[in-house]
Amino acid sequence: MENITLYTKEVEVAGSLTGIITVPTGFDPEKESLPVIVFLNGAGERGPDIERVKVHAIPKLFTRDPDYHGLRVITMSPQCPENMTWNHLAFPVMEWIKAAVKEYGGDENRISLTGLSMGGFGTWELLCTFPGYFSCGAPVCGGGLSWRADALRGQKIRVYHSVDDGVVPFSYSEQMVNAAKANGAQIQFFPSDGYNHNCWDNAYEETDLIEWLVSNSK
Repeated sequence: MENITLYTKEVEVAGSLTGIITVPTGFDPEKESLPVIVFLNGAGERGPDIERVKVHAIPKLFTRDPDYHGLRVITMSPQCPENMTWNHLAFPVMEWIKAAVKEYGGDENRISLTGLSMGGFGTWELLCTFPGYFSCGAPVCGGGLSWRADALRGQKIRVYHSVDDGVVPFSYSEQMVNAAKANGAQIQFFPSDGYNHNCWDNAYEETDLIEWLVSNSK
């Protein structure tokens, strides 16, 4: 099996979604069931050029090295179509995720979710809309609907945001964190400073976030 492939599935609303899949060296889905990291891109990486998805975070790191940090993990990075957002596509992207997990033999008890900026909003949205599906989640510089936080009860969540973010206000994450805590989520908040909107390089490359995503199971 190739280490880096494209996976396309017909879905409602969007017509189809295509994403980048990475697998570690020597992976054989008939012999090994691996954890999965699902990554949702930001607005600047929307379609149709799939190469844009490789610019940041999980797909950037794992397309350069599918064995990044020695981790045996499958990464799945669907690309949001132009003029849409992940919040518009909650159900279609879940169709894509479930089909891709089945196709690549991912461990259904170890499917984590993360995303940055627009993908951070999408991460909150999917965690609220499909409680119990993901092993854990990590929204990075995103935001959500705090009144839906009751759906986050018991979920394991890490949140990253820079206080000086000039694009997505820090308060967006703060509101979600407070609401999630009040509703019984297992939440950790990692505020930072000095990164403006791009706190994701620090979050994904300078902390143990990726290892944490891989380590959790339902």
